Amino acid sequence: MKQKFSKILILTILVFTFNTHINAKTLPSSFADLAEKLMPSVVNISTTQTITTNTNPFPFQFPPGSPFEDMFKDFGTPQQRKASALGSGFIIDTTGVVITNNHVIKGAEDIIVRVDGEKEFAAKVIGADPLSDIAVLQIQSDEKFVPVKFGNSDKSRIGDWVLAIGNPFGLGGTVTSGIISARNRSIGLSRYEDFIQTDASINVGNSGGPLFNMDGDVIGINTAILGQAGSIGIGFAIPANSAKRVIDQLIKYGETKRGWLGVRIQVVTKEIAEVEKLDKARGALVASVADGSPSDKAGIQSGDIILEFDGKPINEMQELPKIVAETDVGKTVTVKVWRSRKEISKKIKLGRLETSEDFKAEAKPKINKNTYIEGLKIEARTLTKQDVQERGLPKDTTGAVITKIDNDSPINYLKVNNIIVEAQKKKIKTVGGLDLIIKTAFRSSEKTILIAIYNNQNQRRYIGVKLN
Repeated sequence: MKQKFSKILILTILVFTFNTHINAKTLPSSFADLAEKLMPSVVNISTTQTITTNTNPFPFQFPPGSPFEDMFKDFGTPQQRKASALGSGFIIDTTGVVITNNHVIKGAEDIIVRVDGEKEFAAKVIGADPLSDIAVLQIQSDEKFVPVKFGNSDKSRIGDWVLAIGNPFGLGGTVTSGIISARNRSIGLSRYEDFIQTDASINVGNSGGPLFNMDGDVIGINTAILGQAGSIGIGFAIPANSAKRVIDQLIKYGETKRGWLGVRIQVVTKEIAEVEKLDKARGALVASVADGSPSDKAGIQSGDIILEFDGKPINEMQELPKIVAETDVGKTVTVKVWRSRKEISKKIKLGRLETSEDFKAEAKPKINKNTYIEGLKIEARTLTKQDVQERGLPKDTTGAVITKIDNDSPINYLKVNNIIVEAQKKKIKTVGGLDLIIKTAFRSSEKTILIAIYNNQNQRRYIGVKLN
């Protein structure tokens, strides 16, 4: 009996040891070797641009939204200032081809790329795509650089280990680790979204940096974070497989060439599926068809439900725009639609999105909601209800979100995304209201004012500010 027990005990120990060994192999003991290998390929990007503002020549200020505000704004004296921004990127070719986000370099007059934390080089834009938020740069140097390669992001699984390397808050060369938390995420930034979600720490300045798998391959481009307060364990990266097609086109043509159907679509709900006698809620419902578009020429009608495009089933509405965009312009495809409670097929020759009237309408410049506060030397925008919800602030919170801070600002020790909620004990409801209070104080004998802010940890505090 004693001998039998000993055998069982030994077997149990062996099994435990074996299982422990197996589990240990799935957990990296250190990321040091991998990080050391990849760091020379990740770059810090800094940009500068000139911003022109008008100073108010009058000893008074019109309320924001007043018709007199627009009437007299042209009487001001134009003043120019330099604004800067920081981001990240990575090298994909020995000649110094760099990938980053479009929003990192948008409007930049000068682009400086810092390699391996030391060497600085000027860079120019090869091509940029606002729709995917991807830009391709070329380092202006004859030196040879250390590139990284793209991996197959489709093979990445939820739970896989990942590394993010970038330039958060301008600190440079920062490595964070985590896992893939989710795939195919849509957060409302653009029409072509299938983000990789990760809990690897991503902050302001990480934009454009790479997300690596454990083989050292780039499987994503770090692009966005949830909320305005910095990393809360929810970051988003453009999948490598989605990015590669855009990058190849930008390098080859300097622009993108996306397929275009010419339809407006919406979600197929359970109720719509029931009415149309469809087996389940799937596909993309055609809400409208653009006149003269490829779909119009092919006989697609409002009310059709697109079930399949070029042999690919459409299970969710948001799948269709991405699949169409990744299809070659001029290609004739078969589209299966549900009409009058039966399936029919249509042949459609795709147009090009970028030359379509739909694209031109969407590409119209949007009003910049940022306001330059001269007395504080910052740019800010009005806090929205969505901001309040995302940051978990009290529901009645109003204020102005800081979007840029000049180096010589009297509050240059604050951070982007800090929120000014009071000035001179007055509650700030809009960025225009803050601007008015600051201008009033600036013209008075009171050169020191009291403001209240929420920092990026949502801590409320008062600050005495000496106006310049």
